[in-house]
Amino acid sequence: MRKTGQKIVAVRAYVVEGGGADYHDQGQEHWIVQQISTPMSIYPAYKDTRTSFGINALKTIVVEVEVENGEIGFGISTGGYPASWLIMNHLERFIVGQPAENVEIMWDQMYRASMYYGRKGIVMNAISAVDLALWDLLGRLREEPVYAMIGGKVREELEFYATGPRPDLAKDMGFIGGKMPLVYGPADGEDGLRKNLNQAEEMRNRVGDDFWLMWDCWMSLDLPYAQKLMEGSDKLGFKWVEECFNPDDYWSYRDLKKRAGNNIMVTGGEHEATRYGFRLLLEFCDLDIIQPDVGWCGGLTELIKIGNLAESFGKLVIPHGSGVYSHHYVTTKVNSPFTEYLMMSPNADKVVPQFYPLLKDEPIPVNGKLKVSDKPGFGVELNRDAGLVEIKKGQTLAGAFIK
Repeated sequence: MRKTGQKIVAVRAYVVEGGGADYHDQGQEHWIVQQISTPMSIYPAYKDTRTSFGINALKTIVVEVEVENGEIGFGISTGGYPASWLIMNHLERFIVGQPAENVEIMWDQMYRASMYYGRKGIVMNAISAVDLALWDLLGRLREEPVYAMIGGKVREELEFYATGPRPDLAKDMGFIGGKMPLVYGPADGEDGLRKNLNQAEEMRNRVGDDFWLMWDCWMSLDLPYAQKLMEGSDKLGFKWVEECFNPDDYWSYRDLKKRAGNNIMVTGGEHEATRYGFRLLLEFCDLDIIQPDVGWCGGLTELIKIGNLAESFGKLVIPHGSGVYSHHYVTTKVNSPFTEYLMMSPNADKVVPQFYPLLKDEPIPVNGKLKVSDKPGFGVELNRDAGLVEIKKGQTLAGAFIK
């Protein structure tokens, strides 16, 4: 029975400590932290692994929102102790006491109230986690999956490309394409560029001409290097080059797009936030595909607005791999014909859940496809044995770190 008219009585924020639940904290042997070109690759001390400069420092957060009858929704993002502290000591006031249906006003109040210090980064991660918890809660109250509340399905199954260092294995698993992490950036010079293109040619020979190949450049390139990489990859039939630049360097995105041929796309937006940032990527940069992460861009409430804006520009929205949280969005949108799956096994040789062990019943693609669950909310349950550390309201940020 639908439970409407419920007011929110509590917000709780947790940091996930250990247990492998943070996909940036998988140990030194995992491909996702090994040598990948990053903005820090210009410094030798921070070149070999992403953990060396602290990509795993902030940790995963979980937010719960509870209403009068005891129903609870939850959402996940990153941001660790600082984000959790902000939720409990600032954002919580805009949630408690509100009817669960008031998702739009809660988002707007959180955003406006934090505008003087927020807009992107940790603050937007925090807002995103709260927003996802609200949508999960509302679905549970209405006994509907999230996709049904935002427009309903336009396709019965999602198709995925795989992100990881082994597109050849991804092809065997049924994925439609493979996106490789770029290993060598501008600090490696022309020799590094040749190594990248040699890897690209080798992988093209392995997978054949019809399987999609793409580069994930993770904010690490300058314009001259990105142009050379794009031109060489275009000759090998690559589908796109992704997130080449500092997310605030809209000018380089614009210029790279102008220099792109007709057969390779320029994409980005994983580390962009809100409709305002994405308006620049669409209107000024003319990116072919935008790739918001629903846990970082402002949550589902903002992703819907970003997607509608992209649709008006005739552009695709292919969210950064964020599991069930983006699945419910993608299945409702005509201009999201496929989506991303992060290969979370250490050697990218098998399909495993993205958020394991944090989620119970997390769906994974089979033969590169997945049908979005009809269960209420986002269709998954929280594993409370996954190392959750609660951050209390009024607790000092320093106190939050003291076990």
